[in-house]
Amino acid sequence: MIPPITGKLRKRFWLDLTTAMGLGVTAGYAYWYGIHLKHVQKQEAYYLRLERARQQ
Repeated sequence: MIPPITGKLRKRFWLDLTTAMGLGVTAGYAYWYGIHLKHVQKQEAYYLRLERARQQ
């Protein structure tokens, strides 16, 4: 009979959890500062142009 493997899942779980959290946070920051804020800046500039054109 093959003896059960014990403790391996618990050790691997913490590594997987911390890696997933780290990569998730990194991806979130990359999206927020790399894509989202640039999109919002373009949108704000567009609405500012519309408002200035409307006022003239």
